Amino acid sequence: MAERRSPAAAFADRFATASKSGALTLAEIPFLRQINVRVDPESPAAADLGAALGVALPVSPGTAVRSGEVTVAWQGPDEWLVIGPEGYEAEPLRAALGDRHGSVVDVSAQRTTLLVGGPRAREVLAHGCAIDLHPSVFGPGAVAQTMLARAQVVLLPQQDGFLVLVRSSFAVYLAEWLLDAATEYVT
Repeated sequence: MAERRSPAAAFADRFATASKSGALTLAEIPFLRQINVRVDPESPAAADLGAALGVALPVSPGTAVRSGEVTVAWQGPDEWLVIGPEGYEAEPLRAALGDRHGSVVDVSAQRTTLLVGGPRAREVLAHGCAIDLHPSVFGPGAVAQTMLARAQVVLLPQQDGFLVLVRSSFAVYLAEWLLDAATEYVT
């Protein structure tokens, strides 16, 4: 069996070099489990899914909640993205949904996750992102689907930076773009 390789694995050394200044941290967090959940938020199934996750599905647009190592990010009126560590299983969510109307689909292979952290993270991202990244507007507990450079991403602010979930097919492009955008902060 072939060794599993993440979409941005080739950038590990360049990300490490760019992170040496302390102004910025760039890294890939490969193989996070990503599960798309679709269900009517007012149905009993939504409550059962929340119980299985250990946290209610957020119903306010642009919000994300955490329960331990799992983040549940609002994606639409009846859609959420569950992000967990490698090995996190979708089966308890499928069991909670049962045969009721909705879906639980593992979409982990669709995206990889890039970490953009450090004191200059917001400035680097602002070079290619049209949303207001100020912490009073877009801080931990928020989520946005937006464009970063020319790549569609899911952006999750964290205490120490941002998780950038990008489609695997755009990972190389976005890694190169981030390294270029970071040049003025890492030299």
